[in-house]
Amino acid sequence: MSAARPDVTPPADPHAHESDPHAHRSDQRRLVLLGSTGSIGTQAIDVIARNRDRFAVRALSASGASPRLLARQALDLGVEVVAVADPAAVADVRDALAAEADARGRRAGEDASASKSSGPEIIAGPDASTELAALPCDAVLNGITGSVGLAPTLAALTAGNRLVLANKESLIVGGPLVKKLAATDQIIPVDSEHSALFQCLQGNRKHDVRRLVLTASGGPFRGRTREQMAGITPEQALAHPVWNMGPVITVNCANLVNKGLEVIEAHLLFDIPFDQIDVVVHPQVVVHSMVEFLDGSTLAQVGPPDIRVALSVGLGWPERVPGAAPACDWSKAATWEFEPVDERAFPAVRLAYAVGSAGGTMPAVFNAANEECVAAFLAGRLPFNAIIDTLERIVDEHDGRSPDALSLESVLAAERWARRRTAELLAS
Repeated sequence: MSAARPDVTPPADPHAHESDPHAHRSDQRRLVLLGSTGSIGTQAIDVIARNRDRFAVRALSASGASPRLLARQALDLGVEVVAVADPAAVADVRDALAAEADARGRRAGEDASASKSSGPEIIAGPDASTELAALPCDAVLNGITGSVGLAPTLAALTAGNRLVLANKESLIVGGPLVKKLAATDQIIPVDSEHSALFQCLQGNRKHDVRRLVLTASGGPFRGRTREQMAGITPEQALAHPVWNMGPVITVNCANLVNKGLEVIEAHLLFDIPFDQIDVVVHPQVVVHSMVEFLDGSTLAQVGPPDIRVALSVGLGWPERVPGAAPACDWSKAATWEFEPVDERAFPAVRLAYAVGSAGGTMPAVFNAANEECVAAFLAGRLPFNAIIDTLERIVDEHDGRSPDALSLESVLAAERWARRRTAELLAS
């Protein structure tokens, strides 16, 4: 999974008129974007909007919580289909599409009824994103948050689509299932750390790798002891010093659960043993990760902390997308720091190594329990430090072994057990 396969671009629509700004050309890469209104989705659209000659978006999916934004995206990109996870949001999305089309028609001096007559098809339900992921296209960006992204990941791979993967949970939860379906070079990761490793590994052989080095910003509580984090509030945990992300990922970064998940993800993506994967704290977030080789040399991918670089790599590989994000200013003096993880203050990384090494359904349980704990923390029902304490207890209680070969059903069953058991512990 370390390099991109050649593009297979479908022929241009013979009915597309050259004057149509949304018409698909044969030299454009056709995309499906899942989670378009989230942080990953909106930044991917920013990259696409500035490179319309390279990309055409066929379909979008979102939860439905931001209907006006989804409507603007759909009309800006001229998509064929919009998928909404929440069926109750369909009416709001349809109204938002009509209102946006009407406003654009009036600005252009068109008849309002004509502006409403065309628009994307709307599909809805928990399987809507999975349906989109299987559409014929050049690449599917999975920017959905949480383990609900697993089914779309499997659908994209089954359909033979390149998977630009920002949904780390689907790989964590269903790692063996994902790897079994994925053809060589079919997955390109979007996490800045894994994108860095992906780029550093190009042209190199796996058996020449001594270790992978994942960098971590350290989050908003770097340097604090466990005791000093006892009274952390959701507002404090959501104030990440560098990255702008959704609430679940931001909390995961604050206690380094996210970095633990990334260790498991790196193992699965690049087939490198856990004892050859290290984590170091790098607060400047300029070195996104490194690969150390047997001869003593180290390759690092360097750039400002802007996820649009990793997104452009995933969407455009093997071509580079110009102007995806600003580059480093090498004319200015700078200092880069690296330090070990304080495992007593941040035990999540150590726990993730144990979970990943155990394999089976253990990662699914770890991820599901964490989602429940983070939700409880954000709701004010669980102290910050108790997130990891609860995770450790859940992991200790879970057997982790599947009675049969790992399957989607066994993974989902383990998740249900983890969520139920976590709810019981939180209630007590």
